[in-house]
Amino acid sequence: MKPILDACCGSRMFYFDKNNPNVLFADCRELETTVKDRDKVRELSIKPDVIHNFTKMPYEDNSFFHVVFDPPHLVQGGENSWLVKKYGKLPSDWQGYLRDGFNECMRVLKQNGTLIFKWNETQIPVSEIINVIGITPIYGHKSGKHSKTHWLAFVKI
Repeated sequence: MKPILDACCGSRMFYFDKNNPNVLFADCRELETTVKDRDKVRELSIKPDVIHNFTKMPYEDNSFFHVVFDPPHLVQGGENSWLVKKYGKLPSDWQGYLRDGFNECMRVLKQNGTLIFKWNETQIPVSEIINVIGITPIYGHKSGKHSKTHWLAFVKI
C-alpha cells in the first residue's frame, strides 16, 4: 500500500510530480476532454489509479500516513461548464456528503497522520465547511488570486 492517498485527485493540478510513486491517486471519475479556459483550449485528463467514491473507500482503517482531500467545491454550475468538468460538482445534499467524505478520510488515516483539506470558497465559505465537518483544523493558509482557496491541516490524534 502506498503511504499517501489523494482521495479525489482530479487532474492532479497541484502536484510537482503528477505520477509520484508514493501517492495513490483516486477519484470517482475518469475523463479525457478539452476545455476552454480563459480563451485557451486545454486538455483535461482525469486518470486515477483507483476509482471510488470518497464517502465509502475500500481501504482498511489506519491505512495511510497522509491523506489529501480536495473535494468538489461547486454546488452550482452547468454540466457542460469547464469548471464542473475540471473540479466536479457537489450533490444537493452536499453537507452530509462532505461530512461523510471527511470522516472516511480520517478513518483511513493512521494515528498521528495528517490530512490536508483544500477548499475554494467561491460558493460556500470555509467557515461553513468547518461547521459541517465539526472539527477545527490545526492550522490553515489562504492562497490564490483572491485568497479564496484554503489549505487546512488536521492531525488524527
